[in-house]
This record gives sequence, C-alpha cells and structure tokens, in this order.
Amino acid sequence: MDLQTLYSQRFPEQNLAQKNAIWRVICKNFLSRYVRPTDTVVDVGAGYCEFINNIQCARKIAVDLNPDVSRFANADVEVINESCTAISTLSAASVDVVFMSNFLEHLPNKQLILETFKEAHRILKPGGHIIVLQPNIRFVPGEYWDFFDHHTPLTDRSLCEALVLEQFTIKRAVAQFLPYTTKSVLPQAPWLVRLYLAVPLAWRLLGKQALVVGVKP
Repeated sequence: MDLQTLYSQRFPEQNLAQKNAIWRVICKNFLSRYVRPTDTVVDVGAGYCEFINNIQCARKIAVDLNPDVSRFANADVEVINESCTAISTLSAASVDVVFMSNFLEHLPNKQLILETFKEAHRILKPGGHIIVLQPNIRFVPGEYWDFFDHHTPLTDRSLCEALVLEQFTIKRAVAQFLPYTTKSVLPQAPWLVRLYLAVPLAWRLLGKQALVVGVKP
C-alpha cells in the first residue's frame, strides 16, 4: 500500500502542530511514568513521530516502513526503515521501552501481531516495558472500519492475551483511555488535555482507545 499518499491525505501536515501539542502533554503528564530520562525508547510504527519527538529520554528511535517518517522526526531521533517483525539494526536486550500507538490494526493478521510482539520482546532488556495504545473495537465497532488500511480488530483483552503469549507480564490494562482520534471530543487546549488525563472518570465517558503496559520478565 502507498503509505505516503494515504497518510498525506488522511493527516494534513498543517494539523501536526496541534497534534504535537496534545502529545507533548500526554507524554509529560502520563506516559513519562513508564520512561526514565536515561532510557532508550523505540517507537514502532512512528508515523508522524508525535510520541517519539515529545517523550523525554536518552536515546530515541523511530521504526517505520514509510520513508517519509524521517521528514517528521526531530534531529535527536534515529529513524529505522525496517519491518516491525525484523528490526535487524537493533540488537537483543538493547532498549528499555517499546511504544506502539494506533499501529497494530494496520497489520493484515494476528500472526503478524504476535511476531511484532516477539520482536519487541527480543530487543527489550529484562524489566523493560512495552506500551500499546490501540483503538478498542469494543467501543468503536463501526468507526473502526472507516479507514481503508484497518485490518485486524483488537480489544484490551485480546491485546493482553497476545502479549502474554509472547512472554510479557501485564502491568496495567485500561480498556478506555483516550478518545478515538484527535478529531474527536478530546480537548485540544493543552491545559484541558492535562485535566482530562488527571480525571480517570472522564476516560470512562470518552475513552475509546485501550492502553496496555507489559513488562519483559
């Protein structure tokens, strides 16, 4: 599939500043609890690099087959254009955190999801974290299929099962975390995003994406 053409039409670049402002808050006010300043972090399926550009850590790596990714990565981000199931540039037990956001639904089948988790397990150090943010099909059954490249539906429960199959221990599973997209009811002003993240009750009302955090024993 022509990822460059598809994503350039779906995500206009003029919206990136607003999306980065939102991700800056999400990273600082929530995801940073799983990432230490000394960590090496890999963003699998990095896309427009909203997460990896804004997380604070020692070494940042973006993995994505789309060659356009290098245009969006900050100067301190290393870009690897390799498959999520075979990141040959990275050696075993070499990273502290693997992150995936809105990525797994683009894989054609569940076997590739298991292979992606197996590769994440390989490159993670013992005690390292895998963080998965993913549309939860239980809460977006119709909207999920509005995108041509959505293939494999998952829930928070099936995500957990897949991670356990690949030898991860589940540390945290939140069925409803963020709204489905940044075009949805997620507040756009940074202070409102901070408020949303601080009030888990709001997640249960508006959240349609699951958050699952696993640990490599």
